[in-house]
Amino acid sequence: MTPPAPEALISPAQKWAITFTVMVVAFMQILDTSVTNVILPHLQGSLSAGLDEVSWVITSYLAANAVIIPATGWLAGLFGRKRFFLICATLFVVSSFVSGAAPDLTTLIVARIFQGLGGGPIIPLSQAILWEIFPFHQRGLAMAVWGVGFILGPILGPTVGGYLADQWSWRWIFYINLPVGILGFFLASVFLFDPPYLRRAAHIDWWGLALMIAGFGCLQLVLDRGEREDWFASATIVALTIVAVVALASFLIRELMTGDPILDLAVFTDRNFATGASLSALIGFGTFSGMLLVAVFTQKLLGYDAWTSGLVLAPGGLGNIFSLFASGLVTRLDQRVMLGFGCLLNAASLYMMTSLTLGMDYWALALPRFIQGFAVGFIFVPLSTLTLATVRRDKLVNATAIYGMLRNVGGSVGIAVVTTLLAQRSQFHQTTLVSHVTAWDPATRERLTSWASHFMARGSDSFTAERQAVAMLYRETVAQAQLLAYADDFWLLAVMFTTVPLVLPLMRRIRMEPSTAATAPTTERAAAHAAEEGAR
Repeated sequence: MTPPAPEALISPAQKWAITFTVMVVAFMQILDTSVTNVILPHLQGSLSAGLDEVSWVITSYLAANAVIIPATGWLAGLFGRKRFFLICATLFVVSSFVSGAAPDLTTLIVARIFQGLGGGPIIPLSQAILWEIFPFHQRGLAMAVWGVGFILGPILGPTVGGYLADQWSWRWIFYINLPVGILGFFLASVFLFDPPYLRRAAHIDWWGLALMIAGFGCLQLVLDRGEREDWFASATIVALTIVAVVALASFLIRELMTGDPILDLAVFTDRNFATGASLSALIGFGTFSGMLLVAVFTQKLLGYDAWTSGLVLAPGGLGNIFSLFASGLVTRLDQRVMLGFGCLLNAASLYMMTSLTLGMDYWALALPRFIQGFAVGFIFVPLSTLTLATVRRDKLVNATAIYGMLRNVGGSVGIAVVTTLLAQRSQFHQTTLVSHVTAWDPATRERLTSWASHFMARGSDSFTAERQAVAMLYRETVAQAQLLAYADDFWLLAVMFTTVPLVLPLMRRIRMEPSTAATAPTTERAAAHAAEEGAR
């Protein structure tokens, strides 16, 4: 298959200025998505709220993201792409300021909803813009450079957020968005433009809009709150699930029947897109849940603070930077081979994480993360190339919205699955281990004697020392059970990435088609187009 040829010629300087613009705004959005996880304890103390209450600061943002992303293509047509990008950046910056200045939890949650509405469309819009302005042989490099901001966000988020919250105040994690957002707004005002083929929405599909909000909003709430509410043991989760299923089914039917859909599902007739979008959900499942497991493991079992836990994730970004050098191969090699290699390499890094111990040092964690980051460069660039290269240019924003939506849904499902399995497998392993911890077991007696001697040497009497020894043995048993549960989760993710190459034969390789006189735009046409956009 060959990708469609670009319709307009843009100067190299303008291309990279646009790339920097969308990377800055996307980095701001990704940074804010990950940074709030480390400030929940600070919010509890500052706003006098429980953990379940402050967790809505994260849930509200994710739910707003889930609602707005599917409508990105339709909204870009309704407002114009450049204007909609500026609206999103403005809404994100203003709501960031309100979040930082929030006097109470209710104000903060409402501000986070608007922040999610502003931040959600930025990633699919950025991808569509880059895919449009770069010719096929440069798209791999452009997406890789833009991906640096995408990868660095989750790495810098916990470290920067932890430092600001500890040293200054949790409010500063929102205030740091202001200078970045203002810079991005002015850059977007200067460099972005509306493509001539952008189709404006003829009318607003109110039924489709209502079903979309209800369906995707309830689905995100189920995935985010399910573990806390014990899933379907909770009447609230059951009700939300029913609403999500009915609304999403009705939404799909509505979108297939209406003449001006909010989410154009016709792109799924492209075999590459249908397969690639499905794979993006699977890869999002493994990528987001894997990062969460590493962060939780280091903080809960190894006792790392947020700053040190962020440093464990940092080698992933370094590995990704190294893999940028391979981005140029995406137009020369079979993209399916690159994607398969990246997934198998990622599976190998996850397999390394199944050998977790409570005494492992920083470098034992950093090496798998580096390999995983290196593998990411061989996953997302060829996957986006295979998925989006043959999509019509006027369908790109809609296609990238669906692509990003499925990746986010996959990530939310992945986080829900691994956290649920973590709890269930911890209980399973704890029951198994406890059954072997008896007074007649020589290893148990030896461990109890060792702990009792330890406490007696520190001044405890024999009775107290024995009780403390039993408590410490129980603690060790629980920790070992949790350790085995983490290993089970990493095994699951490793197997998942190993199966991805089995699906790749369903996709066709993308080959570059040389420009011809018939397809290449003239210099005069490009200059006229640039002048028209500059006048806007």
